[in-house]
Amino acid sequence: MGIFTEEQQEQISNAIAEAEKATSGEIRIAIDKHCEGDPIERATSHFSKLGMHKTSRHNGVLIYLAHADHKFAIIGDSGINRVVPKDFWETTKVAMQAHFASGNLTQGIIAGILLAGEKLATFYPFEQGDINELPNEIVFMDQNKR
Repeated sequence: MGIFTEEQQEQISNAIAEAEKATSGEIRIAIDKHCEGDPIERATSHFSKLGMHKTSRHNGVLIYLAHADHKFAIIGDSGINRVVPKDFWETTKVAMQAHFASGNLTQGIIAGILLAGEKLATFYPFEQGDINELPNEIVFMDQNKR
């Protein structure tokens, strides 16, 4: 898990909590060192493994990063995909890529989280009684493969 310091992990978790204050949507971060093949396929697999499809409104978002291979993807659950335009995540990806290109993975992920939260709030605003259905901590998917 050496890609992020404890402080950086806390900053990312706090960004998720902040973004989720405005939406009933759920945001998670999944990290791999390597991704063979398509990052969207890998993100989709992790989405399922993490049980993100089990949210009550099917409005989970996964930001996936394979840091050593410089690959990432943003995917949303069926509830989101039903209501958003096909290129919905493109501006978020562009903003993240700008940070990644300058070597700042933490800020790139935080930018993605905050933009995803803003976009989710448009379609899934926070409502009284909404609960945090998924943990806000980063998930290191390949931690056992070191």
